[in-house]
Amino acid sequence: MLIRRALIALGSTLLGGMSALAFQPPGGQGEFVPVTDLPAAEQLPAAPLLVGAYAFVWLALMLYLWSIWRRLAKIDADIQTLRQRTSHGSVSR
Repeated sequence: MLIRRALIALGSTLLGGMSALAFQPPGGQGEFVPVTDLPAAEQLPAAPLLVGAYAFVWLALMLYLWSIWRRLAKIDADIQTLRQRTSHGSVSR
């Protein structure tokens, strides 16, 4: 019984490995081909979308950092106002 299970496991492993080898892509090209000589379909047609996505992310990041900067400036102004109020309050007592 143990030998039968081992043979089944070995056979399924070999068959699985052979099927994986059967689906290997063909070998690569034999020589260097410059990008300018490639057909239009292989010249990264999504390049404008990629540039647009990067521009969007950078713009969103800059807007986020600007909003943080504005909020911190407002908090700093509030702290200064509170310091002035507390210093005037302690002097008048």
